[in-house]
Amino acid sequence: MTALSNLLTSLILAIWVVAIAILSVQNATPVSLRFLNFQSIQLPVGLVLAFSAGVGLIGMSLTQPLWGFAGSKSGTSESDNDLENEFFSEDD
Repeated sequence: MTALSNLLTSLILAIWVVAIAILSVQNATPVSLRFLNFQSIQLPVGLVLAFSAGVGLIGMSLTQPLWGFAGSKSGTSESDNDLENEFFSEDD
């Protein structure tokens, strides 16, 4: 199962890299990004897109372990268990 998930992840990543490469070749027009009063130098659209995708991948890989810590509960209270039992009860 691990080999299949690794293959699927690699395949999806490869498709994204190819798509970014095609977009960068097709869109060589320089653009500059503006945010509030800040403005970047002029860069090709494909380079901006590749940089944004790379920052997004790195950012998600760094924040993903934090979601695991936030989602774990230290313990469940009795009221939570009562609500779950009431919701999943089998009344015929």
